[in-house]
Amino acid sequence: MEKPVEENEGQCSEKERQRAALLRKDLSRHSYRYYVLDDPEITDAAYDALFRELQELEKRFPELKTQDSPTLKVGGPPLSGFPPVFHRLPMLSLENAFDEGEFSAFLQRIRKSVAGELVFSVEPKFDGIAVSLRYEKGVLTEAATRGDGLVGEGVTENVRTIANLPLRLRVEDPPAVLEVRGEVLMDRKGFKALNLIREKAGEAPFANPRNAASGSLRQLDSRITATRPLRFFAHGMGEVEGLFLSSMAELFAFLRTAGFALSPLAQSGVPPEKIPQIYGEMVQQREALDYEVDGMVIKVEDFDLQTRLGMTSRTPRWALAWKFPAMEARTRLERIEVQVGRTGVLTPVAILTPVEVGGVTVSRATLHNMDEILRKDIRIGDQVFIQRAGDVIPKVVKVIEHLRDGSEIIFQMPDHCPVCGSLLVQEEGEVAVRCVSATCPAQLKEKIRHFASKSALDMDGMGEKLVNQLVDRGLVKGFSDLFYLDVPALAAMDRMGEKSAANLVKTIHDRKKIPFYRLLYGLGIRHVGVHTAKILGRHFPGFEKLMAADGESLASVEGIGPVLADSIRDYFLRPENRQALQALFDAGLEVEAVEEKIGGYRPLDGKTFVITGVLPVLSRKEAQDLIAAAGGRVTGSVSAKTHYVVAGEKAGSKYEKALSLNVPILDEEGLKKLLASDM
Repeated sequence: MEKPVEENEGQCSEKERQRAALLRKDLSRHSYRYYVLDDPEITDAAYDALFRELQELEKRFPELKTQDSPTLKVGGPPLSGFPPVFHRLPMLSLENAFDEGEFSAFLQRIRKSVAGELVFSVEPKFDGIAVSLRYEKGVLTEAATRGDGLVGEGVTENVRTIANLPLRLRVEDPPAVLEVRGEVLMDRKGFKALNLIREKAGEAPFANPRNAASGSLRQLDSRITATRPLRFFAHGMGEVEGLFLSSMAELFAFLRTAGFALSPLAQSGVPPEKIPQIYGEMVQQREALDYEVDGMVIKVEDFDLQTRLGMTSRTPRWALAWKFPAMEARTRLERIEVQVGRTGVLTPVAILTPVEVGGVTVSRATLHNMDEILRKDIRIGDQVFIQRAGDVIPKVVKVIEHLRDGSEIIFQMPDHCPVCGSLLVQEEGEVAVRCVSATCPAQLKEKIRHFASKSALDMDGMGEKLVNQLVDRGLVKGFSDLFYLDVPALAAMDRMGEKSAANLVKTIHDRKKIPFYRLLYGLGIRHVGVHTAKILGRHFPGFEKLMAADGESLASVEGIGPVLADSIRDYFLRPENRQALQALFDAGLEVEAVEEKIGGYRPLDGKTFVITGVLPVLSRKEAQDLIAAAGGRVTGSVSAKTHYVVAGEKAGSKYEKALSLNVPILDEEGLKKLLASDM
């Protein structure tokens, strides 16, 4: 009996060779447009069809699989370990600076060695994993981590899976050898998504994006690496043969042409006197970036000058890393206090030995809930790492277990409310523990603060300390009491004078006419945010219609659903809540009649906006709310998919990127005109 012919046996025809070559070329181009330019030419389904066709060809004819095949991005069989890779040119560390004085000292040292005008390149210092990529005749042949600067780990198979990294340089006449150096990163969105997957699978989440990127890059099974949202950003080069570049500007241009992603904040030709200003702008922008950065890298622009300046055994003399204020620090957790929020939820808060984080002295950090304390095994007396991001309260990210001496105390959540003494409850299926007492002063204080907040009634001056005094002295027992406050009563509060009191009374009086959604949001109904309040306002104009709506009609509104519907119905079924609302109307509060289209077309439906810089009148939050109310969406970065950029003073790199991509740019007046038909 004859042996059946295997599918991959036989000769590969010239037609099939040409088809495989065309597929590799097309898939590489489409990948570049999608991951680097953010400007795809074909749908995901069309890309997948081409990818599967190439996979099938390579399966039938293994000789068609090349080192730059896009199919390598799915990963290969597990490795037994990472081979050592000797860097032909050392991957040196950078000298660090932590203030303007140290930057000035760096500049003075260079000026002693170099006569004439100096210019620099600047770019963010990514908090990622340093990697060197070796291309021979334009094809990626080797990838290695920095290691100790002389010897790194060979991670070629894993690096090949990174979506935005070219396996072949996108230039017609590639150099014989080119080592491209940069950082492997994981963006914030990808990091959150990965941790969510791990938590659902019962695995420990990564502490931060850098740890996630490092762990993903060092997987022995590259198929696992292929599932992780890694990205590569280029910033320099090592060994090179067959390519002459004279400056950082030329290097940046070549790298972009060759298919690499660079930071949109990278600049060349920067005079030294502008560098402190750019540093300050980057510090302000760091939390808005897609990736975590921990400083700004400054390099002498001209390559000849770099060579003349040379290097020490550890660092180049022509480059500096001006570090940002630290966003993470180590300290001791002294005790745990429990706070009661406006919905009655108890939140444990770590009281810390004060420590400076990101330029701010931190003495408190959220612990979220009891489940979080148990998962991280946080104990009173522990040495911990805390992290601060933007204006969000700092959080404990890790316990340093090996520093425990046995004196640490395991925390227990109380059975009774620490403020009013009521028995606490925990609903089935919920992590949260709640105080359900309607007379709890702690809840009242948080409710009043929420009611007076910027997104609600915007009573500027009604801060935490003042609210605490008003509730503690019995002057405010509900929302409506705010509208009966007078100048003498407010002036008697600590740190309040006649003028401040008069200004606050005027502000409160000015808020007696308020849009429906602001008042609805200010009531503090569970799960009802600003966006939900606007949706409800479009479908149920006026509180009478909203309170009369049954659960079915509420749940049928797009964007509401059964959980929100139950929360809203439960709120308005409670007599005390209806009485509180009526008391507001009795105090003279009026709801503005705002005509909004129910469903159907809104002028900004489907439009994507980016806001940059400082607007003359509107705050960024107000501009975002106006755009969202008109159907638009606000994102954090400019791409070819952005419909409009709204720019104010000090617009920075997003403005420049919009110009380069021909994205329409609006000022505040232009935005208002665009919104006019929906206002």
